[in-house]
Amino acid sequence: MKQHTIKKSVTLSGIGLHTGIKVTATLFPAPENHGIKFKRIDLEEHPTVVADVDRVSSTNRSTTLEKGDAKIATVEHLLSALMGLNVDNIMVELDGPEIPIMDGSALPFVNAILEVGLEEQQEEREYFQIEEPITYKDEETGVELLAIPSETFQITTMIDFDSELLGQQYAYLEDIDQYAREIAPCRTFVFLHELQHLLAQNLIKGGDLDNAIVIADRPVNQANLDVLAKQLGKSNITIDKEGIVNTTSLKFQNEPARHKLLDVIGDIALVGKPIKGRIVAIKPGHTANVAFAKLLKQHYLEQRKLKGKPKYDPNKPAIYDTVHIMKLLPHRHPFLLVDKIIEITENMVVGIKNVTYDEYFFSGHFPDNPVFPGVLQMEALAQVGGVLALAQQEDAGNWDTYFVKIDKTKFKQKVLPGDTLILKMELMAPIRRGIVQMYGTAYVGNKIVSEGELTAQIVRRKSE
Repeated sequence: MKQHTIKKSVTLSGIGLHTGIKVTATLFPAPENHGIKFKRIDLEEHPTVVADVDRVSSTNRSTTLEKGDAKIATVEHLLSALMGLNVDNIMVELDGPEIPIMDGSALPFVNAILEVGLEEQQEEREYFQIEEPITYKDEETGVELLAIPSETFQITTMIDFDSELLGQQYAYLEDIDQYAREIAPCRTFVFLHELQHLLAQNLIKGGDLDNAIVIADRPVNQANLDVLAKQLGKSNITIDKEGIVNTTSLKFQNEPARHKLLDVIGDIALVGKPIKGRIVAIKPGHTANVAFAKLLKQHYLEQRKLKGKPKYDPNKPAIYDTVHIMKLLPHRHPFLLVDKIIEITENMVVGIKNVTYDEYFFSGHFPDNPVFPGVLQMEALAQVGGVLALAQQEDAGNWDTYFVKIDKTKFKQKVLPGDTLILKMELMAPIRRGIVQMYGTAYVGNKIVSEGELTAQIVRRKSE
């Protein structure tokens, strides 16, 4: 699927749910790979905040992004609409600190976007493919979120507020194409007994019976209703037989569960990439959603690094075996740290090192807890890179490579006897004047064990 933006700008205005401030939000088309960004045009220098989970500063009843002095509050409904409509690139300009709450759902944003239309772009979408179960769980609250493999994006939410009125509810979105019809119209909700507490916290200043479902889950007398009506600027408040304080009825019998699903989509949009996988959320809330989104982002970043992991089939013959490697490199036992080369191009080479306990250094390097030394992993990478560099020389076998610099090196996992090291070296720049700049990555299984930038110089051997 290609990336998408909107065909032209569109503007929405409304009240911020928690700040009570009137805000105008204008959505602008954005170029490929731009992502979703917010710009505070009411602040000096118009600071921009990226829709990224690492920018979340608060999850108290909504999700707030922050960079420096710029805050963007209550982003979840707009982000949910953008993810639900497969919008990848957009700039949202705001003249205030909070996204307008509109009617408490994502539908006004969906309608505005569909009114101007979507525009397909040239670049392909990059998905985060869930390849193994990813779980977040809070033992104290019973909140649990799970991502499992699926070829499409699906999501299930289950809620239980210990309420006789609501009971246990669940909602399910099987196909993102159903989002606009089945999820977007579902409004935010609050329990009647929570309102006093929220008002005391200086929240929901823009709250109204027109932009939230208020549910009376406990008995309440008329005197308390009259006090609440005054706080909300209403002449009176009534509760219908279903316990709904609003004058409107529920759009779906499980509208609260569907809205929780809407919120989960908005919060995990902060991962920054569309997801192929099934999400199951039990008793979700913004704090847990954001913690889960951070976990998903960590897995995505690791997955992106592993996209370049070479495939090693031990049944395939080597391109260079040990004998051929020794014709190129001066190293010999016990310091030859490459067993075979399985792939080589003009700019990249992949080698294999089988780690065994009889290596000479294990007798002195943590003999009771043998670990392959990190510096020798760098040496093994350098030898693999040397094969690439020296194989390109006209009189191969008459040149050596010497380290000039090792930079940005990271050791991430232990390498133990029995492991098979897959060693990949990629040229960072063309070889000039005998200087070879390469980036090395060492893998064991599906894990990166070490990586770094290595620079070497090719030097002709002196004739005897």
